[in-house]
Amino acid sequence: MALEEPVITGGALSTRQHERRERILNTTVELASAGGYEAVQMRDVAARADVALGTLYRYFASKDHLLAAAWAYWAAQLEPRITARPLRGETMAERASDFFRRATRGFERNPRLGAAVLATMSSTDPNVVEPQHQGSELIGRILMGIMEPLPAATARGIRIVLSHVWYSALLTWVRRGQTDMAEVYSVLDEACHLLLDPRE
Repeated sequence: MALEEPVITGGALSTRQHERRERILNTTVELASAGGYEAVQMRDVAARADVALGTLYRYFASKDHLLAAAWAYWAAQLEPRITARPLRGETMAERASDFFRRATRGFERNPRLGAAVLATMSSTDPNVVEPQHQGSELIGRILMGIMEPLPAATARGIRIVLSHVWYSALLTWVRRGQTDMAEVYSVLDEACHLLLDPRE
């Protein structure tokens, strides 16, 4: 049923298409929040979002594509919240740690959705690449802003490492049954201090 090129790949959406896409993503978030990865079925998303199944596939080629887009949608909402309430801390390490704590709270508050989104990160579906990149770019932009005093190449390297640490820590949390978020925060704090504020 999936098309090779969903209409959302490239080009600006009309107001109506944008509203429909948001309705689909919000429905996806609701289903994943209630039942995790398995609860997101394309037929159910289409029915609850009040769109034809064929229309849904014009926007998202697969379930993983849909969940990856939900991740990018979430990341896009994070940026204005960070801007509205500036990161706390006197050092880069403290501000980076505060950012990761605030970003991670979304997973902690909604573990089923978090686990569903994380499941798409290892998907082999080529359609997930673009939304994953969009989400990563938004997260990266915030981190690069924190590291403005550093040379650009150094900041880029640290951003990549910290992003990998975050992903790895969240995967460990999922595999352990989502019972030890304190360890996720501890790992992130340590990584931020080791890379941005080395201690003797």
